[in-house]
Amino acid sequence: MGLKIQAFEAGGDVGGVWYWNRYPGARVDLPSIDYSFSFSPEIEQEWTWSEQFAAQPELMRYFHFVAERLDLRKHYQFNTRVESARWDEARQLWVVRTNRGECYEARYCIMATGPLSVPKEPEIDGIARFGGQILRAARWPHEPVDFSGKRVGVIGTGSTGIQIVQEVGKQACELFVFQRTPSFTMPMRNVPLEPEYVAEVKRHYAGIRELARNSNVGGVRPQSSRPFFSVTPAQRQALLEDAWLQGGLAMLAPLPT
Repeated sequence: MGLKIQAFEAGGDVGGVWYWNRYPGARVDLPSIDYSFSFSPEIEQEWTWSEQFAAQPELMRYFHFVAERLDLRKHYQFNTRVESARWDEARQLWVVRTNRGECYEARYCIMATGPLSVPKEPEIDGIARFGGQILRAARWPHEPVDFSGKRVGVIGTGSTGIQIVQEVGKQACELFVFQRTPSFTMPMRNVPLEPEYVAEVKRHYAGIRELARNSNVGGVRPQSSRPFFSVTPAQRQALLEDAWLQGGLAMLAPLPT
C-alpha cells in the first residue's frame, strides 16, 4: 500500500505479553497451531511447533523467527511507551506522543495495547514493609529465579497462579497459596508433536484455517451444539471419561455434533 510504518513497544523486543510473562510454567492454553499466525502460508510451512501447547520460550523463538523472516524490527522503536494519541479533527490525523518526548503524526493509528499491557499493583496493607522478594507474573525477571530452600507464597489461582504453583512447588522448601475464589482446571495432557502429525497439518493448513475462520470458537478446538442431556446417562459418562483422558479443551465439548 506504500505506507510508512512506525511501531512503538514498551518492551525491549517483540513478543507482547509473552515478552513480559516469563514466569515458571507459562504456556498457551490453546493448541499451538490455533495460536500461530495465519497470514503467511510460507511461515506456516517453515515453522514447526514441538508441542501441542507451546511454552513461553518456544513462543518467543517463534516471534523472533517471524520478526526476522519478515524484517519487522526495522519498523519498531522498542523501550518506548505511547503516553497520548489524540485525533486532530481539523487536520484529519493522529498526533502521538511518547515517553521520550517525541511527537509523531499519522493518518492511521492502530492501538495494539491489549488488556494486559499495564499490570495491576497489589493493594495489600503493609506490602512496603515486606522484607522478602516480590515477583509479579506480568513483569517476571529475564534471568532465572532460584526458589530452592525458600518459603514462597503465591497470591491468586487463575490460570497463571496454577501454572506457577505446579512448577515453583517442585523447588520451594514451603509453598503457600492464597486463594480468594476457588477455580477449576483440567489436565492439559500436553504431548510432543510427532513429525508425521506435523507433516499432515502442513499439508492441510489451508483447510484448517478455513475451518477456524468459520468456527464459533475461532480455531480447531472442540465444539458441540448437542444438548448434554440429549444422550443417556451411560453415554454421558462415557463421553466425559473420554474427554477427561484426552485432557486440554476436550472437556468443553465432549459430545459429538
